[in-house]
Amino acid sequence: MELIILFGVLAALMIFMSSRTRKQQKQQAEFRSSLEPGQEVMTGSGMVGTVVDVDEEADIVTIESTPGAQTRWLRAAIAKRTDTSVADDVTGVADDTSDAGSIASADGDVDVPDDLSGLDTAQREYQENKRRENGDTEDK
Repeated sequence: MELIILFGVLAALMIFMSSRTRKQQKQQAEFRSSLEPGQEVMTGSGMVGTVVDVDEEADIVTIESTPGAQTRWLRAAIAKRTDTSVADDVTGVADDTSDAGSIASADGDVDVPDDLSGLDTAQREYQENKRRENGDTEDK
């Protein structure tokens, strides 16, 4: 009897997980089909650029990352829009740049260190500023 219940629970979990995956895939397909020139997007590999052209027949999107530097990508390689929060609703990703520890500046630029040593320094500076704000004067 317990074995039948176990198989029933496993079957229910598999059905639930597969329906959730299909829903996410459908949302991604709808997002990719709505791509048009002028939108800022990010590829699955992390390249950010502006859509210049969409070839519907070949499913190829031309992206300009810097002025004059255009690259062609399969439509399936486009992961999300980065210019509005509408894309976040479609992909299910929340935009949380309001965090005090965020590395994004007010104008949206991201400060990326040249090497990993800057990450430790930035963390220490952040913690030190937090202590000062809280009134702690001793260094721990």
